[in-house]
Amino acid sequence: MLTQTTLATTLARFKIIPVIQINRVEQAPALARALVDNGLPVAEVTFRSEGAADAIRLMKQACPKLCIGAGTILNGAQAEAALAAGAEFMVAPGLNPTTVKACRSLGVPFIPGINNPSQVEQALELELSLLKFFPAEASGGINMVKSLLAPYQQISLMPTGGLTLENAGDYLTLPRVICCGGTWLTPTRLVDDGAMDLIGQNVRQVVARFAIDARA
Repeated sequence: MLTQTTLATTLARFKIIPVIQINRVEQAPALARALVDNGLPVAEVTFRSEGAADAIRLMKQACPKLCIGAGTILNGAQAEAALAAGAEFMVAPGLNPTTVKACRSLGVPFIPGINNPSQVEQALELELSLLKFFPAEASGGINMVKSLLAPYQQISLMPTGGLTLENAGDYLTLPRVICCGGTWLTPTRLVDDGAMDLIGQNVRQVVARFAIDARA
């Protein structure tokens, strides 16, 4: 079971976290297998679709070893539903102290989104040091990440938003950038179409490119 303390270590093994919107819940089991079978047993399923909780449940049933998080968690009710479905961590686009407290009361690790120094300090005040830098490219990209990491030595970042196969490696070279979130591995149109062979190819390309070994 993941804790706030162990979450960073776990995600650092995967390096690239697929950020997924699932509109057709029936595709969830095959998608889980496409990730696990091709060497990247991790997913962040966003709560931007009505069937997100059901998708998480089906993915976890299909592949129990899949490390699965829930994204776009905006309130405690969503966090509770995601946790009940089998999600092991929560991610948000912003920093809402009420959602932080809700996740803490549920005992589930939470990664809030930040993109400026004031939000970093708010997160630290809430005793959170693993933060999502979002939207990464629109918020200044690599240069902004460097600017945030320099004065705040206690934080680690997960940049997400506008990342690609080509630029994710630049972020990962920075100290305390533990992983990157990306939608390019599992585009919604491929998921909706059930194009798991193409998704598998994307995953294998990422695993090879970043020398990912998730077996530890």
